[in-house]
Amino acid sequence: MAKTVSLGSSGLKVSNLCLGCMNFGESTTEEDSLAILNAACDAGVTFWDTADVYAAGRSEEILGKFFVESNLRSQIVLATKVNGAMGPGPNDRGLSRRHLKAGVEASLCRLRTDWIDLYQLHRYDPSVPLEETVETLDTLVKEGKIRYWGTSTFASWQMSEAHWTAKVAHRVGPVCEQAPYNILDRRIENDRAGFLKYAGWGLIVWSPLAGGQLTGKYGTISPEKLPEGSRIARNLMWRERSNSSAAEVSAAYVELAREHGFDPALAAVAWTLANPLVTAPLIGPRTLEQFTSLLPAAYLSLPKAFLAGVDTLVPPGTAVADFLNNAGWQVGRLPGLDSGGA
Repeated sequence: MAKTVSLGSSGLKVSNLCLGCMNFGESTTEEDSLAILNAACDAGVTFWDTADVYAAGRSEEILGKFFVESNLRSQIVLATKVNGAMGPGPNDRGLSRRHLKAGVEASLCRLRTDWIDLYQLHRYDPSVPLEETVETLDTLVKEGKIRYWGTSTFASWQMSEAHWTAKVAHRVGPVCEQAPYNILDRRIENDRAGFLKYAGWGLIVWSPLAGGQLTGKYGTISPEKLPEGSRIARNLMWRERSNSSAAEVSAAYVELAREHGFDPALAAVAWTLANPLVTAPLIGPRTLEQFTSLLPAAYLSLPKAFLAGVDTLVPPGTAVADFLNNAGWQVGRLPGLDSGGA
């Protein structure tokens, strides 16, 4: 069973594994998605993350179907995100008051729920004053449509701006950041760690398996040799997160994990939890088997020798791959064309 932890210094309690639902409705069928959701409930993984842009809204719709059929909505901490393009118009994306209001109503409808526990800004929007965004989120909390809000893949200065914009205006402020963090890209240990400690934010981390590169299931991965069916093979943005250095480190990591008797994927997820700043890593399975195989990460303790070995491969705060590159929807593509970005 997953452990229960606090989301930063907020009062919200979540499981220390977060089920990522990005694949639902695309590479994972509705039937298989519902099976994963049932298994998550059985395993105590009751913190679920999706986004309006995932599968052009289908991911949220599948969750909504589960809630209606299971009557388990009250047991789930439900997180979704907003910003991505949900239509062709200039106001069909971003963090304006108009799009936030429309976006939350559309998500509530697809999710078939009256409230969202955690509403996350999927990326920073430089075209909208943050005061407008924060004021709107404060209103949504007071209206009971969202309970908490957070940021996703914000730079440290953007996180600070969000925090202080809310503080100065006496508005409800953000409680967490969702950021990429894995053995290949450890930069948040330098550029976000200090602020997270200072502000008391929770940290949800995406791509703990580096798009499958740390699983050891595909052999040696390189930009020239991509495993069929893997996320980095299916999506251009993910392919850009693979390079020759990352391939070499991934192969060395897999060998290190196996030398210590660990499944590489399981140890990679548990490694993120060894960082006390991390509230929960996102596990975004494509199959039920993938989901169940990662559950022991919730309580797996890694020996110091293994952690030191990882530090030798990729020193703390450094990176051999860039997981902060832009998702497809950030550069004007509509959902369904390239919605595989975190």
